[in-house]
Amino acid sequence: MSSLPEVHRRALDATAQIVDRIDAGQLDHPTPCESYDVRGLLNHVVSGNWWVQPLVQGTTIAEVGDKYDGDLVDDDPSGAYRASAAAAADAFEAEGAMQAPVGVSYGPVPGEVYAGHRLIDVLIHGWDLAVATGQERTLDPELVEACWDVVRPQAEMLKGSGAFGTEVSVADDADSQTRLLALLGRRADR
Repeated sequence: MSSLPEVHRRALDATAQIVDRIDAGQLDHPTPCESYDVRGLLNHVVSGNWWVQPLVQGTTIAEVGDKYDGDLVDDDPSGAYRASAAAAADAFEAEGAMQAPVGVSYGPVPGEVYAGHRLIDVLIHGWDLAVATGQERTLDPELVEACWDVVRPQAEMLKGSGAFGTEVSVADDADSQTRLLALLGRRADR
C-alpha cells in the first residue's frame, strides 16, 4: 500500500481525468450529491483542494476567510481543478504535513486525518461527476481500498456527519466499491 499522500495524489489524478472530459454543456447537470449540480460540485472540490495548503501550514479558517468562496471554476473547469489539485497534493507531501495539527471545522486533527478525509472527498465526488456526465464510473480498486482504510475506523462518524448522504442498503455480497458508495449515501446502479 502506498503512503496516504501518494494515494491522495492518485485520487486527485483519477478525478482530473473525469474533470477533463466534462464539457461546458454539462455544468448544469444534476449530480448524485443532491445539493450540487456539476459546476457546484466542481467548485466544492476545487475549493476543498485550495484549503489544504493554508490549513496544513497552520493558517486558521478565520484567517483564510472567504478566499475560496464563489465560482472558482469559471470557464476552465479542468485548469481550475488541476491547479488546485497540484497545490493540495504538494501540501500533503511536504515534510511533516501528516503530523502537523490542522485546524479544520471539526476540530484540530493531525494532517493524516485531514488527508484521509480529502482522499474520500476527491474520490467519491469524482465518481459523482462521472455519473452526472455519463462517464465510466468504476473506481480504481486500490483507491477504493485506501478509502476503506480511512472509513472503517470512522464509519459511524462519517455516516452521522451528513457530508455524504444517508447510507443505502446493498446486498451482503456487494463489491467493495458498491459498499463504499452505499455507506456514503450513493447507489452504484445510478
